[in-house]
Amino acid sequence: MTSDNNTDNNNNAVPEFAVVGHPNKGKSSIVSTLSHNDNIQISSRSGTTESADHYAVETPQGRYDLVDTPGFQRPVKVLAWLKQHCDSANERAATVAKFVRNKDCQQQFKDEVALLEPIVNGAAILYVVDGSRPYGAEYEAEMEILRWTGQPSMALINPIENSDYIDEWNNALAQYFKSVRVFNPMKADFEKHIELLQTFTHLNPNWADRLNAIIADLKQKRAQQRELSVTILARLVDDLCQYQVCQKILTESQAKTIKPMLDKQYKHWMKQREEAAIRELLANYAHFQTQVSLDIFDLPPDLFDCDQWFAWGLDKKQLIYAATAAGAVTGAAVDIAVAGSSLMMGAIGGGLIGAGSAWFGADKLVDIKVRGLPIGGYQACVGPIKNRNFPYVVIGRFLHLYRQISQLNHANRQALNFNATDFQDKVASLEKSTQKELNVACERLIKQKPVDHLEAALRPLFEDDEAQTKP
Repeated sequence: MTSDNNTDNNNNAVPEFAVVGHPNKGKSSIVSTLSHNDNIQISSRSGTTESADHYAVETPQGRYDLVDTPGFQRPVKVLAWLKQHCDSANERAATVAKFVRNKDCQQQFKDEVALLEPIVNGAAILYVVDGSRPYGAEYEAEMEILRWTGQPSMALINPIENSDYIDEWNNALAQYFKSVRVFNPMKADFEKHIELLQTFTHLNPNWADRLNAIIADLKQKRAQQRELSVTILARLVDDLCQYQVCQKILTESQAKTIKPMLDKQYKHWMKQREEAAIRELLANYAHFQTQVSLDIFDLPPDLFDCDQWFAWGLDKKQLIYAATAAGAVTGAAVDIAVAGSSLMMGAIGGGLIGAGSAWFGADKLVDIKVRGLPIGGYQACVGPIKNRNFPYVVIGRFLHLYRQISQLNHANRQALNFNATDFQDKVASLEKSTQKELNVACERLIKQKPVDHLEAALRPLFEDDEAQTKP
């Protein structure tokens, strides 16, 4: 990818941004986040970026380019060279271009030539500093060199460890840059990314229309990613609620012998299916470097940890409401459920909603079933799970992952953290008619009945970021 078409006066030019600064200030992290690319190498070791690397962000209506550059190494000597070869202010930009083309400079100041070359060719400047370190006069040579280029510029304060020196940096940067923003590439969510792109539109007025079209495309893509996430969950919960593993046997007594094997096969398939859905979700948001293993997540060890189901699915009270809404419980149970939490818990106690009750199906999570075959012999089957909370557990676990992955920026390669209560809060916040649609769908799922419009029943659980994703 070249920068031949990046000229200031060309309205059709591809917007290009050179990310520059002192070594080890998070330049590559910012490029990774803004390009949605988690293949970019990020390291705390100084000098990881040794050449100017170009990354394109393409959408249906356009493209912008990011250039990850080496850090300044000898800015004071470079500035001295520029001053020695420049007689007046109107020659400064030309002098920087002369520096870049000078063969001796290319040998002596390899890093500075590499970072200045895209700027000389028309790229706007994104100057990155570390807001957790104090400002020092040594940075002034870098900023002065960038000012000499005459290119549109913005400073980004990256609070790598803390925000202790942000005010200090703001005061200094304002002397050199028209726009100064705080931007943490490790924590910035989609909305922060959009805000920064909107600020980019002011760097070069010729780029405004193209960047605004790209922003609209990114918001539209965001909505499409959310819709695909709904589809991934619908397929997952349907598959897990339907699945069973069966084996032909000669006699009924053989069922007890092969049950451990069938249990193992059944649970292995269920775990693999859930992990496949997580991989789909990560790919949907272009996260390809995150390792997928449920063992590293703050989730129950597997789908069969029933002791955790009231935390990750619905609680006992919500399950009663779900059953009554779906028409699974009537009469006295309905009256008790409507009466309120304390009466319900006291009256039913160890009955309908007692922990481990047969009504929830928690006493026998999966049991072996044996039936005769028309051609002779028998068939032993394990699954599907009949517990009423099971589809909610599957949905809740997936939503915990979705909330994290959809907001995870591409510079952050660390493990994800989850909260086991937000799903119950989300369900409780739904409109009653929407809750009923979800509850009816889940009731049919545990009975292995087809669910029409399953995605429509699940979609409201994903819509709390609707305002961020509207184009």
